[in-house]
Amino acid sequence: MMSWVDDYRKKLVSLDEAVSVVESGDRMYISGNASTPFALLRALALRKDELTDVEVTHVLMIGEDPLSTPDMTGHFRHNSLFVGPADRKAVNDGRADYIPIFLFQIPNLFLRGIMPLDRAFVHLSPPDDHGFMSLGAETLASKAAIETAGMVIAQVNEKMPRTLGDCFVHVSRVDKVVEVSEELPELEKREATEVEKKIGQNVASLIEDESTLQLGIGGIPDAVLASLDGKKDLGVHSEMISDGVVEAIEKGIITGRKKTLHPGKTIVTFILGTRELYSYVHNNPEFECHPVQYTNHPFIISQNEKMVAINSAIEVDLTGQVCSDSIGPRIYSGFGGQVDFIRGAAHAEGGKPIIAIPATARGGKESRITAFLKKGAGVVTSRGDVHYVVTEYGIAFLHGMNLKERAKALIQIAHPDFRGELEEGAKERGLL
Repeated sequence: MMSWVDDYRKKLVSLDEAVSVVESGDRMYISGNASTPFALLRALALRKDELTDVEVTHVLMIGEDPLSTPDMTGHFRHNSLFVGPADRKAVNDGRADYIPIFLFQIPNLFLRGIMPLDRAFVHLSPPDDHGFMSLGAETLASKAAIETAGMVIAQVNEKMPRTLGDCFVHVSRVDKVVEVSEELPELEKREATEVEKKIGQNVASLIEDESTLQLGIGGIPDAVLASLDGKKDLGVHSEMISDGVVEAIEKGIITGRKKTLHPGKTIVTFILGTRELYSYVHNNPEFECHPVQYTNHPFIISQNEKMVAINSAIEVDLTGQVCSDSIGPRIYSGFGGQVDFIRGAAHAEGGKPIIAIPATARGGKESRITAFLKKGAGVVTSRGDVHYVVTEYGIAFLHGMNLKERAKALIQIAHPDFRGELEEGAKERGLL
């Protein structure tokens, strides 16, 4: 029998040969976030004149995407499962498409044949002594893509951390391998604003000792983590983590000892932060990466007692409808895992689903709490799913409240400059 080492060497190819397998009309999956395989994408972009109507599907991609520039029209078209900076303009210009979907449901698009894949480009760590490569910084839907794609092309990077969990791919499961040595894209930390610090303090006031947390990306999650001093035995079950989680672990605030599911483990599906974070999670058994159909499944999430889900939004109307993926009709991001975790936390014993937002946008010129959602805005989290809404001005608890009670509570945590305007809007809606 051929050893995995011989198999691996046999599959080693140049970038040009690796991308030569893509054909016109193919649907291909690309791993994203810090695991975006940039070397493969750059090489594939050079083939644009040879290819037409190649569909590119993925979750969040960061950095510059060479396949979404205007000159790629007719050659490559993104069909995005979560829109980000790399493809936002293409989506809103009509050169790319967006699929609204709960994050935990994405792998089943491939596994059930709803979106059959011809090719998968994935970014992996080097193989271990047994021929297993780790999905590293992003597991998400890559395992499902690898299991179902007609051909799998692996970008193997010595700089990719070897994360542990249900995130391994054996050499035998890939068809071609390209070796690279490239630093992963980083999400640099920044100082939280005063508004974010106040929101972080308000959210932290809701977090009890021994809670399990889900946090996203950005200033508010980082401000929450920075406000947890004095809390004891917190855990993490999250879609993603960044550097702030490591700082809380180092302080002894996050231990995971009292978690009711995976005690002692930080459970995630992707990791995005600085080089120090990637180094910290490398071969670290404190962290487990799992496919998103596990980490984000509301039933799985709900097994964590005192589950606290902290998510942001673009705007919230006076009835509690939450818009998170668009600014009016312009798509900004996607459903992501917000509803997955809001519903999971709502069903957990002692759980707390939280929407945390600054009271204003555009430098204070616009209220994020609105009488009506903008024309064309999409409702990601329904008014029936919302429990807590938090701004720098306080906390509104909406669960079990009627529409009039909700309007009053939300006006109280809006920026004072907009409360009069919101009261008039509430009267227009018959809420006051």
